[in-house]
Amino acid sequence: MKDFNEKLESWINSQPPRQAGINNIQVPGNPELLIWQTRYKAPTIYEQDFIDNLITAFASDKSELTDLVNALNEQGFSNEAGIAWTEASFIEEIQRLGY
Repeated sequence: MKDFNEKLESWINSQPPRQAGINNIQVPGNPELLIWQTRYKAPTIYEQDFIDNLITAFASDKSELTDLVNALNEQGFSNEAGIAWTEASFIEEIQRLGY
């Protein structure tokens, strides 16, 4: 199984074709099963670490924005630039990553 949908990379910011289904019709009885249908690339180590740290925060009953940001900082997980999280930087990063 693939870790991401290779077709999505070429579809980002593209115009839809005039004829639906060109080169994308499944063969009956032989569907392409993708676990991660909405991923256009495999997640980076940073993205995986971000998710792991969010899971840890949620597991300790952190669900409010302030609590999540504080939990990430307490866990020692900073953003890609190595800077501690703020509420604004957390919101910006979540939007950038598409979550």
